[in-house]
Amino acid sequence: MSKTKKAEITHYEILFIIPNKFTDDESKVVVTKIEKIIADNSGKITLSEYWGKKKLAYEIKHNAFGYYGVFEFDLEGKNLATVDQALRLSTDVLRHQIIVKKTKTIEELAREKEIKGKIDSKKAEEEKKQIEKTKKTPSSAVKKEKEKIDLKDLDEKLEGILSAKDLI
Repeated sequence: MSKTKKAEITHYEILFIIPNKFTDDESKVVVTKIEKIIADNSGKITLSEYWGKKKLAYEIKHNAFGYYGVFEFDLEGKNLATVDQALRLSTDVLRHQIIVKKTKTIEELAREKEIKGKIDSKKAEEEKKQIEKTKKTPSSAVKKEKEKIDLKDLDEKLEGILSAKDLI
């Protein structure tokens, strides 16, 4: 951190990945350790999300999976380097990234909640339509249609293979 920066409280977001060598319960213990690191450096956690086990985009230190978590917290700028250093040295954290986050107003939070509610209701409506659609068509008819399609495709492919000139 620069020596000229002010020591004011800033809102941050941290995304961290815990390696797959831990179980789900053990990873939650690591999450509490990370919370403690932030709290020990006079930080106040405002949002805590645990996303659980996810596949990584690429292997990191021979780990294809990891446990993801996100915190939003308020912290003085001078303590950020200490938190970052503690997480970097920790063997319990595979990767982490800390960014400055804009604090949301109450109106913005209410608007996001409203939008999320609309999205959830549309998803529920689509699922309900899908369930009704499957109830209307008997499962035996669906299976027969799939068998007909599959056999027809299979016959066409077989015919193409047998009629190939470069077969022998």
